[in-house]
Amino acid sequence: MNRDDALLALDDAPTPWDVCVIGGGATGLGAALDAVTRGYRTILVERHDFAKGTSSRSTKLIHGGVRYLRQGRIWLVLEALRERGILTRNAPHLVRTLEFIVPAQALWETPFYGIGLGLYGLLAGRGCPTHILSRAEVLRRLPGLNPTGLRHGIAYVDSQFDDARLAITLARTIADHGGVVLNYTPVVSLLKREGKIGGVRIRDEETGLERDIPARVVINATGVFTDSIRRLDEPGAPPVIAASQGAHVVLPLSCLGGSSALMIPRTADGRILFAIPWHDRLILGTTDNLVRDIAAEPRPMAGEIEFILSTASRFFATPPERSQILSAYAGLRPLVQRGAVRRSATLSREHAIFTSDSGLVTITGGKWTTYRKMAEDTIDHAAQYGGLASRPCRTASLPLHGYTETPAAYGSLALYGSDAAGIAALGRGVAIHARLPYTEAEVLWGVREEMARTVEDILARRTRALLLDTAASIEAAPTVARLMAAELNRDEQWIGAQVATYTALARGYLPPWSGEKTGQ
Repeated sequence: MNRDDALLALDDAPTPWDVCVIGGGATGLGAALDAVTRGYRTILVERHDFAKGTSSRSTKLIHGGVRYLRQGRIWLVLEALRERGILTRNAPHLVRTLEFIVPAQALWETPFYGIGLGLYGLLAGRGCPTHILSRAEVLRRLPGLNPTGLRHGIAYVDSQFDDARLAITLARTIADHGGVVLNYTPVVSLLKREGKIGGVRIRDEETGLERDIPARVVINATGVFTDSIRRLDEPGAPPVIAASQGAHVVLPLSCLGGSSALMIPRTADGRILFAIPWHDRLILGTTDNLVRDIAAEPRPMAGEIEFILSTASRFFATPPERSQILSAYAGLRPLVQRGAVRRSATLSREHAIFTSDSGLVTITGGKWTTYRKMAEDTIDHAAQYGGLASRPCRTASLPLHGYTETPAAYGSLALYGSDAAGIAALGRGVAIHARLPYTEAEVLWGVREEMARTVEDILARRTRALLLDTAASIEAAPTVARLMAAELNRDEQWIGAQVATYTALARGYLPPWSGEKTGQ
């Protein structure tokens, strides 16, 4: 997957394209993959980098949604569990099973949560047992848990993944099947003829050159930026997106210990809080707060950090402190609103598809777990609207790029699947930083094979250095910049600018955090 080759393919391609997707997050990548594997000539354009926004800032779970079960939305849980199974089969190198433990302190909690999670296990099917753990067994599996008042634990099974790595894998799978994907190509206008949309005009951010991409159907899959694309079509279009911010804190794994995840079933605001082992770190999250400003780089608010740490402190033997935070990040959920909204918790997490009078197809809402089903629904709709030949969806049994039946242990190179051998063959096994699990070979691979163009692309998404240890990633930035400059034929000025830009961005992932308290 090479950006220069993609631009050449764009220039040489016969027109119009069948499908043009705007947006390189989970939703857009899923839609483009569905379209190209049905045999439609497909191009995807992204204004920044793949998974720059919400799609790299999740809680890292592929799950059915225990909270939806509590709300009685069993069909939504069933759909998500079905999609969890499909993704696990199609990308075993990216998804792994994880045990979750719910601590029970009051007498009523063991039967109450046991019955609910038992139903969850039944809905998930074979291989997903739920069982009661003794107090001693809970503390063995979660050695950092506060033993005071603990009676039992309820264990159940869900899955976790690396969100940005899945996004890059989807982009590579699209390219494997003949589609074109381009990052750093914002849409500057929609092409119209006789009032109907017939493509997009993009700008190459690296050269400033603008290009027209005629297409039979254009899909707006831009997440929280959905309304900005809709207003290129209809300047006065009312908003359909309410952005909900979810913040996360990353701590040393030793704060809780063990290899199981902790699920706190009810927080002060009625949500679920997770403490999840991930890449030898511990992720705590998440929050759910409506925000007015939709930013490309949302920042955790001071109140969110305080809320997460104080909630965890009730369950950890040693309360986590701000000084232990390795990184804190936030993502914005694109929730579909209808009328006035006061609380984001009341908004549906389901996806919605609609078409404007001029033919812009918009898909929004949803979550990573159901990205494939969202894509199927979107392309079914778009193909019908665009007059494309009716063809069945093929992604339910489509192995993703790097698929291997025997993935290595979950870790850095394991996430590349069959590509791990190619990375190892580069022979650049020197670590980019003593506190990070990544090597120079992974930097070179990201540039050569995964369309990385900036230091941020490498440290935030091709690797997860930004989240695992923000301070270490800042220290590694000059090394990464020099490696990239040699590959991309860039000069010293580029290196200096990249290091400065990345450092400024990364500092927002470290204390002190600012902003209003959340009221939680």
